[in-house]
Amino acid sequence: MSSLKFNHKKTNYLLMSVLLGFSLMFTAGQARATGEITAQSSQTAEVTAASAEATQAVSVTAEAAAAAETLQVPDVPAELNTGYTGSEKHIKTLCAHIIKSRTLASKDLEESEARVLVMDSLAQLPIEKLTLAQIYVHAVELGEKRYDMSHSYFNPKRSNVLIAGILLLSFIGYFTYHARQGKDMFIRKIAGLSAIDEAVGRATEMGKPVLFVPGIYDMDDIQTIAGVSILGHVAKKTAEYETNLLVPCTRSLVMSTSQEVVREAYLKAGRVDSFKPENIRYLTDDQFGYVAGVDGIMMREKPAANFYLGVFFAESLILAETGHHVGAIQIAGTAMVHQIPFFVAACDYTLIGEELFAASAYLTREPMQLGTLKGQDVGKFLIIIVIVLGIVLETCGITFFSDWFITH
Repeated sequence: MSSLKFNHKKTNYLLMSVLLGFSLMFTAGQARATGEITAQSSQTAEVTAASAEATQAVSVTAEAAAAAETLQVPDVPAELNTGYTGSEKHIKTLCAHIIKSRTLASKDLEESEARVLVMDSLAQLPIEKLTLAQIYVHAVELGEKRYDMSHSYFNPKRSNVLIAGILLLSFIGYFTYHARQGKDMFIRKIAGLSAIDEAVGRATEMGKPVLFVPGIYDMDDIQTIAGVSILGHVAKKTAEYETNLLVPCTRSLVMSTSQEVVREAYLKAGRVDSFKPENIRYLTDDQFGYVAGVDGIMMREKPAANFYLGVFFAESLILAETGHHVGAIQIAGTAMVHQIPFFVAACDYTLIGEELFAASAYLTREPMQLGTLKGQDVGKFLIIIVIVLGIVLETCGITFFSDWFITH
C-alpha cells in the first residue's frame, strides 16, 4: 500500500465522479418509477375507454329500443305484430306493406326501394326482441324523410299527368284560336236547349209568365253557374217577346247575380224599361220551405214554361209534378245523377249531366266557351282510345302501357 499515495490536490475530480454517479442512479430510479406509473395510467385509460364505449353502446341500444317502442304510425297492419326472424318471407311482407302504407303510397315506391328502407331500419334498430311492426314503423318514417317531395318543384313519377295536362290545354288553345277566327264549330243538337225558344214562345202566346228555378245551391257550385248562364239566354228571349220572367232564389247571392244577368239581357235586347227586379226575389234558405214557396208561385201565377236548371235533390219531383199539374212545358237539367230519372219522368226535356255545362257554349257560341268545349271533347275521345288500347294490351299480357298511367 506504500506505493499507493493519495493526491489530495485532485480530490475535486473524486467528488465530481461521486456526484455524477449519484445523479445517474437517481435519474435511473426516477425513470423506472415514471415508466411504471405511465404503464399503469395507460392501462387505466384503456379500461376507462372500454367502459365508456360499453356504456355508450348500452345507452344507444337502450335509446334505439325506446325509440322502437315509442314509434307510432297509424294503420299498422295487424299481421305485423309478430317477432322478426330475419327470413326472406318477413322482408317481403314488410316491403309489401311499406309500399301500400298510407304515407308512402303516393311515392310509388319500387320493391327494391322498400327493401333498402327495411335494411336501413334493421341497421338502426336493436336486433333483440324486434317485431315486424317496429321495423315497419321505422321504415315508413325513414321513407317519409327520404322521399319527401314537399320541397321539390317537380315529381318525375307524375310526368304523365303533366303530359296529359299539356295535351288538353293544347287542344283547348287550338280550338279556341280557330273559333275566334270564325271557323264553324259543330256541336250536336241538344233537344232541351233547342226547345227554349219554343217554351218562351208558348208562354207568350198564352199570356203567361216563364218560371226559372236556378237550383238550391249557392254561386260557388258549377251547376248553379251553368244554370244562371242559361238564365241570361232565357231572359233575352223573354225581353224580346215581352214576357214576364219569374226567378225565385234560395240564396241571396244567387238572387243578386240573377238580377244582374237578367238586367244585362234586357239591356242587350233594348228592353231595359221592361226589367222588373221584384220578379227575381229571395224566398228562403230552407230546402222544403223554398219548394213550398215555388209551388205556391206555380199555383198562383200558372206559368206556361218552367225551367229547372241547377242542383236539385228531393225537391226535384215535387217541383216537376206541380209544374205538370199546372200544364207548363218543362225543361230541366242537372248533374245530380240520382235526380235525373225524376226529371226525365216528369219533364218534357231534360239536360243530362254535361249537357248542362255545354248549354252556355251551345246557346251563345262564344269562342272561348266553344274552344273549351271542343278541346275537352277531343280529350275525352283520346281517353276512350287509351282505355280500349289498355284493355287490349293487358289482355295480351303487356303491362308497360298501363303502368305508365299510374298516378297514385
